[in-house]
Amino acid sequence: MRKYLFGTGIISAVTGAVTLLRGLRGDEPFTWRTALAWLSWGITLALAVGAIVDTRRASRGRLVAGDSPRAGEQAKLLKRRLER
Repeated sequence: MRKYLFGTGIISAVTGAVTLLRGLRGDEPFTWRTALAWLSWGITLALAVGAIVDTRRASRGRLVAGDSPRAGEQAKLLKRRLER
């Protein structure tokens, strides 16, 4: 489980959230740029979680979407898992 939680995608999403939360503490108003930054953070988080889900599915030998970075690696990841 820790290999998923400490992946670079999740770590970058968390640090991005911390940065955005610090920006809200200031006296500046909420603008359209801030809204776009939060939208961008949400997309980054969704992509990181999607990568985790695809990696887990591929390691269990299940089908993964063709646009996933893990597409085509299901057999190799399943073999690695069964060797443990």
